Amino acid sequence: MAVLTVGLGDRSYDITVERGSLAAAGDIVARLGRRGRAFILTDSNVAPLWLGKVAGSFKAAGFDVSSGSLPAGEKTKAFGSLMTVYSMFADAGLTRSDLVVTLGGGVIGDLGGFAAATYLRGLDYVQIPTTLLAQVDSSVGGKVAVDLPWGKNLSGAFWQPKAVVIDPDALDTLSDEYFSDGMAEVIKYGCIRDAELFGALESAGSRAALSESIGDVVYRCCDIKRAVVERDERDTGERMLLNFGHTYGHALERYYDYEKISHGAAVAVGMRVVCGIAEKKGLTEKGCADRITALCRSYGLSCEDKAPYGEVIKGISSDKKNLGGKLNVVLIRSVGDGYIYPTDRRFWQ
Repeated sequence: MAVLTVGLGDRSYDITVERGSLAAAGDIVARLGRRGRAFILTDSNVAPLWLGKVAGSFKAAGFDVSSGSLPAGEKTKAFGSLMTVYSMFADAGLTRSDLVVTLGGGVIGDLGGFAAATYLRGLDYVQIPTTLLAQVDSSVGGKVAVDLPWGKNLSGAFWQPKAVVIDPDALDTLSDEYFSDGMAEVIKYGCIRDAELFGALESAGSRAALSESIGDVVYRCCDIKRAVVERDERDTGERMLLNFGHTYGHALERYYDYEKISHGAAVAVGMRVVCGIAEKKGLTEKGCADRITALCRSYGLSCEDKAPYGEVIKGISSDKKNLGGKLNVVLIRSVGDGYIYPTDRRFWQ
């Protein structure tokens, strides 16, 4: 078992990375001194695979367990879905002493976390991420949100979980498409903070070659995020680095109305686009865009998209990093050395 502690004072919590931990999740949470009711929120893809095992672990640990499932997919992470989740919570009779468990990918973690943050003015929750993207990124750090018609994650909160339980074995059930989606975030961490990780990914070069060490990769990414979140919990400075590739990527997702392109695929395109622009402006070392593109392609991410560039960048004006007409763009000087570049929309012209 590998355990990381996110040190945030009275909001501190542990991230447990352990093969087989889905079957032990209830016991891990019970060790925190928790008992009573636990409501497990999941989706239609994850429920047949893992809900029985996780619910059984919580029951065995002494919890009174209920659950609910939502349709899988980004469209579920919408403001309207909150009413459905609130109704589930009410039907389960949840009180402020009870616990919400989010079991699934980033959509369920973000939506369920936001519902927990806002129902009865705040319920405790635990993240159990089952996709690579959620394990290395969205489950850690307390950012919870839903998408609005005007942009991605525009309605949200900072609400730290009480624990994060990560089972790398859950990744064995992912399709290559979903695994590739998560690899965009893994590559992002190498780009902004860890040249050694980036090199290791290059050396492996495929999902099959990476499979034996995937638990270590997940741990490494979580450790990078842990350190960043401890220094900047509220995303006012250093934490913005975690959005490398996301400014253009989020705008691309919005252009497609959160259909036709996955989050990871959009981020991969975003990393290539922003590096290409920065290289032309002398803000990034030459060759980085090509190196990132080659690595993304080796893990099934094309880094290409046919959406009209001018239409996509119109969506950047609603990005959360756009502050009073000023836009903080995340760039890299070289692989492993990310930085925040204050600019405006003219950067993208």
